[in-house]
Amino acid sequence: MRRSVKVGIKVLIMMIVMGYMMVWVMMPTNTFYLHWLPNIHANVDSSFFGQQGTNILIYTFPILLIAALACLYLHLEKKDVHHYHESAKGSIWDILRRPALVRGPLGIVSWTELWFLIMFIALLVWSFSSYLHSMFANITQQTATTMREKVWEVKLDSAGLMLGLVGNICLAFLFFPVNRGSFLLRLVGLTSESSIKYHIWLGHTAMALFTAHGLCYTIFWARSHQIVNQMLKWDKVGVSNIAGEVALVAGLVMWATTFPHIRRNLFELFYYTHNNLYPVFVVFFLLHVGFSYAFITLPGFYLFLIDRYLRFLQSQQRVRLVSARVLPCQAVELNFSKSPGVSYNPTSTVFIKVAAISKVQWHPFTVTSSSNMEPEKLSVVIKSENDNEGSWSHTLYQKLSSSPMVDHLEASFEGPYGPTSSSQHFLRTRYCRHTALVMVTGGSGITPCISIIRELLFLSMTTNSKIPRVLLVTAFKRSADLTLLDLLFPASTTTHDISTLKLQIEAYITKEKNINSSDKDDNPNHTIWFKPSPLDAPISTVLCSNNWLWLGAILISSSFIFLLLVGFVNQFYIYPIDRNTNMIYSWSSKTALNILFVCVSIAITASVAFVWNKKKSGIEMRQVQNMNAPTPMTSPGPASWYYNADRELESLPHESFVETTKVHYGERPDLKKILLECEGSSIGVLVSGPKKMRQDVASICSSGLANNLHFESISFSW
Repeated sequence: MRRSVKVGIKVLIMMIVMGYMMVWVMMPTNTFYLHWLPNIHANVDSSFFGQQGTNILIYTFPILLIAALACLYLHLEKKDVHHYHESAKGSIWDILRRPALVRGPLGIVSWTELWFLIMFIALLVWSFSSYLHSMFANITQQTATTMREKVWEVKLDSAGLMLGLVGNICLAFLFFPVNRGSFLLRLVGLTSESSIKYHIWLGHTAMALFTAHGLCYTIFWARSHQIVNQMLKWDKVGVSNIAGEVALVAGLVMWATTFPHIRRNLFELFYYTHNNLYPVFVVFFLLHVGFSYAFITLPGFYLFLIDRYLRFLQSQQRVRLVSARVLPCQAVELNFSKSPGVSYNPTSTVFIKVAAISKVQWHPFTVTSSSNMEPEKLSVVIKSENDNEGSWSHTLYQKLSSSPMVDHLEASFEGPYGPTSSSQHFLRTRYCRHTALVMVTGGSGITPCISIIRELLFLSMTTNSKIPRVLLVTAFKRSADLTLLDLLFPASTTTHDISTLKLQIEAYITKEKNINSSDKDDNPNHTIWFKPSPLDAPISTVLCSNNWLWLGAILISSSFIFLLLVGFVNQFYIYPIDRNTNMIYSWSSKTALNILFVCVSIAITASVAFVWNKKKSGIEMRQVQNMNAPTPMTSPGPASWYYNADRELESLPHESFVETTKVHYGERPDLKKILLECEGSSIGVLVSGPKKMRQDVASICSSGLANNLHFESISFSW
């Protein structure tokens, strides 16, 4: 029964999506504007919603309905008992997931992504050309003379308008990829981390179109000697030019800080401009075009606002930081207390703020712990780079390494965010379908693989599932970085446990030809245990176990309240003045009221849901015991790779694990040789590291030299 319901929901969602996309295709045609739209207005417009009722029905309602259905589907998916079926070798889906573009401004792009990108570009070109054809057909010498303009000036005016309309298509989809808890992304198997590049593509395209839109009008106003009057125009009814200019300037400032060189070298500039200016851009864009038209682009931003407010509520709670393990490789493992009910998958990410470092900066990290093996702990690894002094991670490492007597750190938390299915089903469908799994990492890129290896170990110990052979190829600059390998397994694992996982490690030290032991005693490996604070609490999810149902309830109830407020105000306040002419009541006032209604409806429903779930989870949180252990100030000694690297590997703990490890000094891995020599009908290739490493692995997997290589990349270089 449940399976049939899920299939029915998927079919219904696909039908709605096809209809929604058909609307975008038909929008620039005369058929839509001269026939379909007038008929819809005639049947939908009323004194309750006014003329904006048509836009609500055509553009807003379908997306909100899809989102609500997605919540129901994901809830059923979470409760479902999964049965694993091995995918067919060489299926069309495997081919579509392979890299199509490797090197270029777009980064690594799969055939699926390339296909959707081509279709989206075709939609933009089709819309612009159709708009221009329809507009230019009505521009003649006679009409230009009537307007006291030249023909080319009238066409420039029309082209500017059309560029803005096409830019709105990009804006309609811009906020979907940055919705961290997005039900729509999860529905198609994506996460916000893997989709951030789509936001970047859409942002660049939208700003290019909006900039051209502004330039066309600026040139037109200058040629027609009305630039001052037009640039200072803010009419009671109609488009507000001043609001559009403010939105464009805010967008240009954000756009200027998004280019890779500026974003990576001046991250704080990028961070602050984006977080402070995107509300300015959105508000003044709405004031520019009016809220009635903005319903076209509203759904994506509405869903983003729900997610953003829930993240705000979660971030207000200080979380319990239990300990920090300081490694000689300038890395820190932070261990947080969490509620046992909080589950997450490998490769999940969290956002952390440490008030002692910065009260406003949030940074993303991959979870390295396993929710199955460590039900009351969540861990992340933060690596500091020597060449980036003054950065957030470097400051944190210096604080913990130079001040071992630190007894408390105030931290806030958002997440975890990741794939929706259970961890076991996630591994079985994503990794266990392969006969072998090759993980290629560089530097701190090893952190996503730690959680995968731990979860594979748990699966091998607790189930009879077929676990693939695992080859970890990792490259470090210095031998001190080998201490990151200490984190591959929880401290509680035994030699017998580790032997159940077929793991081979090839570690490469690229900057040293032999082990460097000069700084062993200067940088001891030690653990700092923090004192508990009554203001701190274990990590908990915002909406407890039935989060998808709660999200659906928030979406439906907030939408209902918003539409109710809009309808009542329009019925009893605006309609008696405007009579649905849309030419009397101030557009700016109507927009301001609608913005207020959106915020109020989301704040009320999300707050109620949050408080209800917080009370419900209070009993579970109280069951988590406070851990107040003594503070060891020295390293574990023999348990560390680095401190024993010059000894025989067989003398280390976990002999079955160590015997399969080989360290190469003064060389880089021959990735082509390693990958092509892997045996097996299906080889999963996961790469996490520098851009060049990811591109090299993608090139090998897409070269056609081996058909059994299945590529996957993890990147957090925003």
